[in-house]
Amino acid sequence: MVLSDERQPAEPLSARLKNATREEHERTESAPFVAALLDGRLHRDAYTALLGQSYLFYRVLEEAGEAWRGDAVVGPFVSDDLVRCGALEADLEWLAGPGWREGLDPLPATRRYADRLRAVCFDSASAFLAHHYTRYLGDLSGGQIIRRRLRSVYDLTTDGVRFYVFDRVAKPKLFKDRYRELLDGLPWDAHEQENLLAEANEAFRLNRGVFDDLGKALEVGWTGSRSA
Repeated sequence: MVLSDERQPAEPLSARLKNATREEHERTESAPFVAALLDGRLHRDAYTALLGQSYLFYRVLEEAGEAWRGDAVVGPFVSDDLVRCGALEADLEWLAGPGWREGLDPLPATRRYADRLRAVCFDSASAFLAHHYTRYLGDLSGGQIIRRRLRSVYDLTTDGVRFYVFDRVAKPKLFKDRYRELLDGLPWDAHEQENLLAEANEAFRLNRGVFDDLGKALEVGWTGSRSA
C-alpha cells in the first residue's frame, strides 16, 4: 500500500450540512402527523392548522432575515424570492376566511420554536442560517412533492398551496445550487461551522415537535372520510 502525505480535500460545508442532518431530517419527514396528512386520513382543517402554526414561526424567521439583509456574509442568502409569510396569509384566508387570525394561538411546540428563533437568529449568523437552510431549501425540495400530494388528496388547486409555490424562482435546481455555493464559500472557522450543524439539527427537532403537537391536538388516528 502506498501512503501519501497529500491531504484529502475537505468536504464542502453544504455536503457536511446535508449529511449531518440526515437522521433528524428523516425522523421529521416520517412523523405520524405528516404521514396521516399526506395519506388524506385527516380533515382538511388539519392542513389549515399546520399552515397557521407555520405562519407563527415563519414570521419570526423572516423578521430575522430582514435584520441580516445588509450583512456582508449572511445577507446574500436573504432573498425576497423565498419569503413565505405573504403566501401563508393568502392560503389561510382562502382556507379559513378573512378572520383566520382570530384564535390563532401557538401550540406549545410552536411557541418553543418561535422562542428559539428569537433567542438565536438575531444575534448568531450561523444559527440564523441553520434555520434559514432547513426551512427554505426544504420548501424548495420536498415541499414540492408535498404540494402535489396535498392538491391531490384535498382537492386543492393553486389556492390553498401557495405556501409551496415559488413564483419568483424560475429554476429551483439552479437556485439551490447557488445557495450551496454560498454555503461552501462561507469564511467561518470550525466553531462557527459546528454551530451551524448543531442548530440545523435543532431546527429539525423543533419542527418535529410541532408535528407531534398537531398530531395530539387533531387526533391523528382519526379515520373518517376527509372533507374538501
